[in-house]
Amino acid sequence: MTSDHGPSIKDDETYESLREDGASKEKAARIANAQANDNQAPSKKGGKQPPYEEWTKDDLYERAQELDIDGRSDMDKEELIEALRDH
Repeated sequence: MTSDHGPSIKDDETYESLREDGASKEKAARIANAQANDNQAPSKKGGKQPPYEEWTKDDLYERAQELDIDGRSDMDKEELIEALRDH
């Protein structure tokens, strides 16, 4: 049975499914809320940014800093990419 996660979660069933699959609370909430919003289409292929492999290490670091990823200063380019994708 799906429980009510309050007004901040718009699609409780999707949220719970994502959490069971190992998604973080933040990621599950973002996806669940996007799917509940008729103006968004989270299943469509994303934006116009190039893949992380084409970013410079400095750009990857800046993005990791925006997302407050722990340990970013000790990461090499491949580790930054992995951390960003896992966020």
